[in-house]
Amino acid sequence: MAENIDITAVKQRFGIIGNSELLNRALSVALRVAPTDLSVLVVGESGVGKEFFPQIIHAYSARKHAKYIAVNCGAIPEGTIDSELFGHEKGAFTGATDARKGYFEEADGGTIFLDEVGELPLSTQVRLLRVLQSGEFLRVGSAKVQKTDVRVVAATNNDLLKSIETGRFREDLYYRLNTVPIAVPALRDRPEDIPLLFRKFASDVAVQYHMPAITLDEGARQMLQNYYWRGNIRQLKNVAEQISALERTRTITADILSGYLTPVQPSSAAMAPSGGSTSATGDMSTERELLYKILFDMRSDINDMKRMLTDIMQGTSHCTPAPQQHEVIGLLPSVSHPATVDYAESEEVTEVPQHTEKTKADVQRELIIRALRNNNGRRRDAARELFMSERTLYRRIKELGITDDDI
Repeated sequence: MAENIDITAVKQRFGIIGNSELLNRALSVALRVAPTDLSVLVVGESGVGKEFFPQIIHAYSARKHAKYIAVNCGAIPEGTIDSELFGHEKGAFTGATDARKGYFEEADGGTIFLDEVGELPLSTQVRLLRVLQSGEFLRVGSAKVQKTDVRVVAATNNDLLKSIETGRFREDLYYRLNTVPIAVPALRDRPEDIPLLFRKFASDVAVQYHMPAITLDEGARQMLQNYYWRGNIRQLKNVAEQISALERTRTITADILSGYLTPVQPSSAAMAPSGGSTSATGDMSTERELLYKILFDMRSDINDMKRMLTDIMQGTSHCTPAPQQHEVIGLLPSVSHPATVDYAESEEVTEVPQHTEKTKADVQRELIIRALRNNNGRRRDAARELFMSERTLYRRIKELGITDDDI
């Protein structure tokens, strides 16, 4: 219970809005690690609010009265980043007219936040690793070893393990930084918080510009929660500000809101509608995707059979390999224009009666079971494969009567 009170106090202090389990879990980890001096790596997509976590860690640590310095590693040119972080001596390079302390020297006794740490050059990574291991560093142009006592919190929206594989990030540095990982959830993974955040942003605009705050009707609220927010909280704030400034009506409907939401591509996982929607549009989109998928799979199978029969009749043993599934799915048109689907050679489908006799529910059931089997029963991964949200998948499983015995 005390932990919940602490988290509530942290949210109030730092203006964090939301009650999702994933957000509370990330905050709980930050509070537990704060009293230590362990290095922390904050991971999450751009725009999720990673910058709050190093501030929280510093504020609830024994270093809270010392300096806190935030550094955007991706915004500093490669040629000057060593000087910025570790300082330089007079004459170390052209323009170095005086000696200068770096951020690690300035933050001695405090906390330094390295945002976009994955953008650091390899040469700088070597210097950073030395600081983390021994607290020692060299100013640029100096041979004198200096010491610093700094708590390092880093953040990235890159997959550092992939960067290690491609040689862009040092593996030993990764494990030094990743002593305690904190995963900040994407906005689409905490849909219950989206209306709260939107209301806060709309209220801020109303206060700032002395206008009535906008409100959402039920349809708009559902659309807001179902949308795939690529830009996360940053994008949501932008949409709230645009609508507040441009719309004369103060009650926002789904039709109005849709004009401010950037369409997503159907070939991307970003297209998945959320399972909590009662919108007919969302349900139809999901069903169309499933039906398109099965139709193209069927057409591919039939064409392969035709090629095999032709080769046999011609006396050849060569069979053209079936196209990969992702190549077939890549041909899907946008679901916003279903009439553009090319159903040429549709008579080929009617040649296989076992397919045409299936109902829409049978098709959906087959696809869902197949996806669950492909992903060893992991529903989140199966939902991604089917281009739908996990909540929608749960509802479909229940509606179609799919049990563990079917998987």
